[in-house]
Amino acid sequence: MAGGEELKLLGWWAPGVSPYVLRAQMALAVKGLSYDYLPEDRWSTSDLLIASNPVYKKVPVLIHNGRPVCESLLILEYLDDAVGLAGNGKPILPADPYSRAVARFWAAYVNDKLFPSCTGILKTTKQEERAGKMEETLSGLRHLEAVMAECSEGEAEAPFFGGDAIGFLDIALGCYLPWFEAAGRLAGLGPIIDPARTPKLAAWAERFSVAEPIKALLPGVDKLEEYITTALYPKWNIAVTGN
Repeated sequence: MAGGEELKLLGWWAPGVSPYVLRAQMALAVKGLSYDYLPEDRWSTSDLLIASNPVYKKVPVLIHNGRPVCESLLILEYLDDAVGLAGNGKPILPADPYSRAVARFWAAYVNDKLFPSCTGILKTTKQEERAGKMEETLSGLRHLEAVMAECSEGEAEAPFFGGDAIGFLDIALGCYLPWFEAAGRLAGLGPIIDPARTPKLAAWAERFSVAEPIKALLPGVDKLEEYITTALYPKWNIAVTGN
C-alpha cells in the first residue's frame, strides 16, 4: 500500500456469500485498493473480530493502520474520506451535498426495507405471505426504477446511479443482485429484477454485473442457492418450487 497504508478486511468464511462483505470488497476494488482478506471461521469468532467490533461482533470490519471501521455502508464512506489512501482520486459518493444525501437515503432504504422483504420471500412456505413479500420487494424495486430514471433525466441515459462511473448507491444495491436472483429461483417466482417490470433497473443490473472490477467478485448463483438452503440459514422454511 502506497505511503505505508495498511488495509485489512475481516470477512466471511464463504467468499461472495455475505452481501455486506461483498459490498466492502466492491468498494475497495473500484478504488483500486489492495488489502489483506481475513476470513472469519464459520463456527467461532476470532479475538481480532471481538476486539475490532465488540458491540456486534459481525463482519465486515475494515482495519486501516490498526484502526477498525465497522458496518459496510460506513466503510464505503470511510474509504472516500480517509486521508492518504490511494483511492481518494476515485470518489464513491457524489461531491454535491444534496446528491450525497439522496444516495445515502436510498442506500439505507435498500438495507432496511428492500433486502429484508426479498429474504422474507424465502422465510415462509405460505403462498399468501410469500406473494405479499414478493409484491413488497417489487414495490421497492419500482422506487429504484424511478431513481434510475431521474439519474438520466434531461441527458443521455446514465449507465449507473453514480453517473458514468460506479458509485455509492450502485455498490449498496449491487451487492444484493445474486440474492435477488437466487430468491426468485428458489421460490419459483422467476426473475425478481425483470425487464418487463423495471426495464431501466434491469439494464443497470446487467451493466453492473459485467463491469470491471465487479464481475470477478460476484458469486455464482448456484453456489449461493446451495449456501442459502444448507448452511447460512437452516432455520428458514425454504420451499424450493423451481429453478
